Amino acid sequence: MVILQLSLPNPQTNGAITGLTSICQKRSLKFHSTLPPRLLISNSHESQYPISHQGVAAIVFGDGSEPMLYPLTKRRSEGAIPIAANYRLVDAVVSNCINSNINKIYALTQFNSTSLNSHLSQAYSRIGIGKEGLVEVIAAYQSPENDSWFQGAADAVRRCLWVMEEYPVSEFLILPGHHLYKMDYQKIIEAHRNSKADITISAFGALRDQDPGFGFLKVNSENQVVEFRLKSESKPINFASVENSRKCNDNSYCNYSSMGIYLINRDIVEQLLREHFPKANDFASEVIPGAISIGMKVQAFIFDGYWEDMRSIEAFYQANMESTKKSNIGFNFFDRESPIYTLPWCPPSTLITDAKITDSVIGGGCILNRCKVKGTVVGMRTKIRDGAVIEDSVIMGSDVYQMDIQNGVDRKGIDIPIGIGEDTQIRKAIVDKNARIGKNVLIINKDNVQEGNNEANGFIISGGIVVLLRNAVIPNGSIV
Repeated sequence: MVILQLSLPNPQTNGAITGLTSICQKRSLKFHSTLPPRLLISNSHESQYPISHQGVAAIVFGDGSEPMLYPLTKRRSEGAIPIAANYRLVDAVVSNCINSNINKIYALTQFNSTSLNSHLSQAYSRIGIGKEGLVEVIAAYQSPENDSWFQGAADAVRRCLWVMEEYPVSEFLILPGHHLYKMDYQKIIEAHRNSKADITISAFGALRDQDPGFGFLKVNSENQVVEFRLKSESKPINFASVENSRKCNDNSYCNYSSMGIYLINRDIVEQLLREHFPKANDFASEVIPGAISIGMKVQAFIFDGYWEDMRSIEAFYQANMESTKKSNIGFNFFDRESPIYTLPWCPPSTLITDAKITDSVIGGGCILNRCKVKGTVVGMRTKIRDGAVIEDSVIMGSDVYQMDIQNGVDRKGIDIPIGIGEDTQIRKAIVDKNARIGKNVLIINKDNVQEGNNEANGFIISGGIVVLLRNAVIPNGSIV
């Protein structure tokens, strides 16, 4: 007997439960005969914008400047972290580009980039986005002229301009690759061109409890950035300002948080990085303040939608939890109008045997025995055995299938198979890939610890959330 109590999306979303399926199933595809179909995707929506609006190349960074999501980033970059069972964080940003008819995308990667490079190359590289579309992965490199690695986002763009200059685009759209949001980039492009700006910065319209780390903008009534501040706990505040030609009352100024999204004219990028600030490594702390100080026109584009910059384990956990609910407060993975693309992996169907599943998202290829799953994201190839109870958790799944071990140990000398063992209880936890959790284990943070580091035993606690490391082994009968 199977009991399924799934909360479906709001009817206003057209019931797009297929939003969790891969792009190979529901989209109209256009294949080139020289390429395998699984490497090709095409947005079936007709462009509603003039061709002139498509002369923009996106530059996507796969990792942030600080390891805010450790230990999930111990062996991968932020953009490669799995989310909502079937996706990676970088998929949201690349999908924004595709849905906004931006068909030239460069992904610049460096730290722990193996997983991200593999995902981007398999999911998007050489895909057919229009007639001249491309998604190109540019990994950090050394050269005879410069034997160091990328020193920051600005340094990375400077050193890769020779590659990106191949196509005659008019602007570069610079994007962090690990943020979760939906934005029609054509709106910022239109605002940028109408205002004849040199640089347009996307600014978040709502106040935030945490400093996103990209700076704060003081904007006048014409959306021109007149002051820029970069807060830092360890360094003094960097401050840049430009005199405004019109006098305004204090009430006519607004303060916003920068989202770290910059639309910059191509010639301005070259001037800033090669001429004015040839040694600058970072956009937020060096290039943007510098551009304001020399009198360039910097505009703000106010974004008032959902935006999560993944500044903490708690933020990542909450974003996953919101994906299991039918409310509209979080990111909508079920949106047919703005679908999320990812690697078109077609796993076996999930096998459910006498399980009770409530308000959860289940990825492909899972094996769920007589267990209870509530309010949980269950990633691909997860195996949950008899009697297990999983609540309010994120299970990232497994890279491989492993049969139950009989009479001994596996080839790695471990007597606990990958997956979640019999009669185990997990509550408010994040379980990274390939974890081996034994029988009768309690992962419930019974002492309500808020912060703790026990990597030697395969887990940490951050914000009261237990995080099991990738490949962690939790012995039978353990209590965490």
